[in-house]
Amino acid sequence: MARILAVGIATVDIVNTLASYPPEDAEVRVLAQRRVRGGNATNTLVILSQLGHTCSWAGVLPREPDSQIVTEDLERHQVDLAPVHRPLAGKLPTSYIALSTDTGSRTIMHYRDLPEYDFPSFDQLHLDDYDWIHFEGRHVAALGPMLKKVRQAGIPCSVEVEKPREGIEALFGLPDVLLFSRSYVQHCGHEHPPDFLRLLSPSRPAFVTWGEAGAWCASSQNEILHQPAPRITVVDSLGAGDVFNAGVIHAMTQELPLKGVLAHAVHLASGKCARQGLWIA
Repeated sequence: MARILAVGIATVDIVNTLASYPPEDAEVRVLAQRRVRGGNATNTLVILSQLGHTCSWAGVLPREPDSQIVTEDLERHQVDLAPVHRPLAGKLPTSYIALSTDTGSRTIMHYRDLPEYDFPSFDQLHLDDYDWIHFEGRHVAALGPMLKKVRQAGIPCSVEVEKPREGIEALFGLPDVLLFSRSYVQHCGHEHPPDFLRLLSPSRPAFVTWGEAGAWCASSQNEILHQPAPRITVVDSLGAGDVFNAGVIHAMTQELPLKGVLAHAVHLASGKCARQGLWIA
């Protein structure tokens, strides 16, 4: 198995389970509530750890009480925290999540007041300790130098493009794998993933997730592949995209053909949606 580093955030997620999503100005009773560790990069690492990989997280974790939730959960999943930057001040980002049992969908309200992981911190890491490096496409100013250093080191890497970020498109030629969310593709004006992928014309594999429709990918030869999602009863879609990303990374490190990579990632994400939490076994 591979040694994998992920660069991105961790959060505290306050998840409220509701019978159905409430209309504006309503007062409804919450069926259940839980406080758990969240964050795209760390979610992906938790799945990769379950798949047998050796995982490390590079992110910012302030020295405040809520950070214990993150520390305890990642240590339980054997995720190495040595690359983490630990500032004395700051507040861990918090996501307030409404999870509808009616549809299995989730709505997220996110609060953040913490610096992003910066290039000087990344520059101190020994990159030859890793076989694959995964980045959240967040802090574009730091992401560019990070990707260039990784390419110079010859280490395969992936970038998740979840939301529009000014200037991120200029970096699309640097990673070995691009992972796009449905919301990003729709922001670009596309409702059909193949149209987006053909216009993108990537020089390396690019993936697009599309909920119940499954996912698409484009090869470096611009061949478009589609994997439908199996019919399931959606219980909890929170983190499904992060699980998909883990599935892609796992399959790529195992050198599966691209169609096998896509099928494995969709299968993993769909299985996660059929159960609560980030356990896949």
